[in-house]
Amino acid sequence: MDLKRDFSKALVTGGAGFIGSHIVEELLKQGIKVVSVDNLLAGKLENVALFLDNRDFEFVCCDITNYNELEPNFKDVDVVFHNAASKKTICMRDPMRDLSINAEGTFNVLAASRKYKVKKFIHASTGSVYGEPIYFPTTEEHPVNPTSFYGVSKLAGEKYVKLAETLYDMKVTILRYHHVYGPRQEYSDVGGVIPIFIRRLLYEQPPIIHGDGTQLRSFTYVKDVVAANFLVAAKEESNGEVYNLASGIKVTINELANKLMDIMGKRYDPIYDDWMTGDILKFDIDNTKLKELGFEFQFGFDDGLKSTIGWLEKLLSRGDDDI
Repeated sequence: MDLKRDFSKALVTGGAGFIGSHIVEELLKQGIKVVSVDNLLAGKLENVALFLDNRDFEFVCCDITNYNELEPNFKDVDVVFHNAASKKTICMRDPMRDLSINAEGTFNVLAASRKYKVKKFIHASTGSVYGEPIYFPTTEEHPVNPTSFYGVSKLAGEKYVKLAETLYDMKVTILRYHHVYGPRQEYSDVGGVIPIFIRRLLYEQPPIIHGDGTQLRSFTYVKDVVAANFLVAAKEESNGEVYNLASGIKVTINELANKLMDIMGKRYDPIYDDWMTGDILKFDIDNTKLKELGFEFQFGFDDGLKSTIGWLEKLLSRGDDDI
């Protein structure tokens, strides 16, 4: 989806992070000026290193919870992709910080967007706002009853976004991400399950599975997530709407471990550990609404896994292991 006709300058929060850096990359390819805002606590400068010499790219090291530092960066911005967030794996360690980033931070980004009359605001949320689902497949109308600090704080962020639409007529869209994976994802023990499994297998270690491995997930490749962001940015019909952004792939954690071992030509008996607090057993997500907007998922699961394996294998072969 070409955004150049509608927007000339974008701001991406969490722009040095996993998903944000992919959004930045595609925006620059379209010739759109980009401001990347990131405090580099979770994001990595290496994720945007290739763009630093691009005259259309500006990197700002800034915490979204600091409004006074954040606000000036919105000058002339006409579209915002809000991807800065506290991770689900972090929320148990510091739930107050989790709340500050996901709720207060979102409020600040909205306030600055309103001040500078941003044309469109795309908010990255999460399927964790649903909590343990009561019906399947889970649609956007499912009750929200989060079971983790992360889910609660992300839901608070959603509520601020919807309130900004109601009070100030801001053009907003909420995307509820589900199990995004791909190159640049954090691969340490606080990262995503796919790069964690890949890293352990590359180091000739068995995967560690929390719980019994029957947890059902809908893994979604990062390039599809970027494309969905661009689609809702361009489509007026998406204003005020919430969309499940999930591939529809249904894979258990046990099946994931076996598939990765098959692709990588390795075989280990997984280690089973305690369940993770707030972990949701089953995600069976209805993505009909997004498809009806005109979205088509382009990346198959095997291809996405192979791409992620190739990226991490190359990274670790250079000795870039900072875990």
